[in-house]
Amino acid sequence: MSAVNPSLQNSATRPPEVAIINAVQASIGANPSVVSAARGMSHFGEHALGWIGIAAAGWLVDKPRRRQWAGVAVGAVGAHAASIVIKRVVRRPRPNDPSVQVNVGTPSKLSFPSSHATSTTAAAVLLGRLTGLPLPAVLVPPMLLSRVVLGVHYPSDVLAGSALGAASAAALLAAEKRLDSDRTRKGLG
Repeated sequence: MSAVNPSLQNSATRPPEVAIINAVQASIGANPSVVSAARGMSHFGEHALGWIGIAAAGWLVDKPRRRQWAGVAVGAVGAHAASIVIKRVVRRPRPNDPSVQVNVGTPSKLSFPSSHATSTTAAAVLLGRLTGLPLPAVLVPPMLLSRVVLGVHYPSDVLAGSALGAASAAALLAAEKRLDSDRTRKGLG
């Protein structure tokens, strides 16, 4: 007779999102290399600092497109700030089920929406626009999955964060387009 994984006992009574976290952690989250990579992504994405660093490096080396690189930083920080405001309004606690293994520390106990998902999606959309590469498809899913692997977010947290990040990037791009249009109309562009 095989032993039952204690984290999966009574899984029928667990909320569906906890069951998803359990499944992710039992599959790919059981690999120490995956958990280590997820922790690295967590540190990179904390307070959007990794995205700010990439934008700063682009700003330094790509002088003709400095405004766009600054826009990446502004977009990531603005999206992050929006997620923090929403977190403080919603006040959803992070997963706190005995079956969920928390694999990284967090600066707050609030989870909705995921700030990592928000700033990563905003940065990926803006960087993709700047570079012409399909960066959202490459960068966003691993960050979203990493938050679940680490046990610090529910799936709905990362999906909402990603939607907020995409909306934030779209708002920034629309504002930039209006600014460019106004500058052109006034003969400044």
